[in-house]
Amino acid sequence: MTYRRAVIPALVGGLLITLLLWWAGASAQALRLPGSTSVFDIQSVSELRRWLAPWSYDPPATLLPERPAGTGADTAFGGGTQYADLYSTAMQIRFVAVFVFFLAGALLLVRRIPPTQGRTPGTLLALWAWGPVAGTLAVAVSAPWLIASWGHGSYRVLPQLAGVIASSGPVTVFAALLTAPLTVLVARVTAKGADPLPRQSVPPRAARLAASAGTAVVAVSLVILSYDSVAAWIQTSFGGGGLLSEPGDLLRQWLLLGGWAGPANSPLGDWLLYRAADVLMLAVVWWTLRLLPGLLTRTTVPAMAAGAVCATVLGLLASQVLRMATDDTSGIWGPVHLFSNLGYGVPAALTFGITAGLAALVTLRLAEGRDSDSDSDKTPG
Repeated sequence: MTYRRAVIPALVGGLLITLLLWWAGASAQALRLPGSTSVFDIQSVSELRRWLAPWSYDPPATLLPERPAGTGADTAFGGGTQYADLYSTAMQIRFVAVFVFFLAGALLLVRRIPPTQGRTPGTLLALWAWGPVAGTLAVAVSAPWLIASWGHGSYRVLPQLAGVIASSGPVTVFAALLTAPLTVLVARVTAKGADPLPRQSVPPRAARLAASAGTAVVAVSLVILSYDSVAAWIQTSFGGGGLLSEPGDLLRQWLLLGGWAGPANSPLGDWLLYRAADVLMLAVVWWTLRLLPGLLTRTTVPAMAAGAVCATVLGLLASQVLRMATDDTSGIWGPVHLFSNLGYGVPAALTFGITAGLAALVTLRLAEGRDSDSDSDKTPG
């Protein structure tokens, strides 16, 4: 699909997910009304407030102090107004950034995985997975302004940055779930009349090797780095000074896809059930990477990297849904709590998804070249 045809659905998707996130943030004020607890229980209201807070355009009450009476009122009020202005600037950057990041990713995905020739399910899933990635990147870009608006930006900057990046939450997952179908529908309309783009013929052996190489990269984070003792070492072993002290929290966000330990403190059956979610994630990543080269119109570096990121996010969401199905705490914390971890780990999925895409592409090229050499050797001279 040409850029001219792909830019229309990408624009529609970018505008829609931005409006949905803005609407979700604006709805946070409704949860502060006295009647909100009559619709949801107290735990669910608190959880929903936490979900919507990163996208709420209204500054927190702590940034809007009342004008005090007497001497010094203007100075105090002016300081609060400046912090509120910084918060507004952070949210403006956040919403512009989520539009730009989703637009860029959707443009690449729709162009390389157009919803034609049996690719529609793949396009739909890729766009859904890209939504949380765009939200995470937007939150990360706007984080410095948000931290400065709290009035203590010079204190433990990196842990604060890690906390902000991890706060995009399940809202982006649900917003992307609504955005992806409409984007695909518009893409199918704009694709009418275009030249047919048949699926590529990829040697099965090469596709399997590429998928295995990419999955092995993801498994490094999920199996090795996410082990409790290794994760603790990552958290505590990297020191620093001044503004860049305590980088462990930030490293955890961008390197760890999960967390696990041995079955010493839990029954073996429960431990195996919990680990089944990790197995499911790796299976989804492998299968998606196995199909990805055949879905792409061209196996370029950006397309493979973006596709592998989407594959990793899809595997992450699949594992989280399985854990939700086995979670029995809804009676204690409320039904909303079941979705609280949905979308967690997207920064690490971005880090290792890009690396997995590059590893899969290199392996694919090498395997295809080896298969071509084997076929030429078998050809009679």
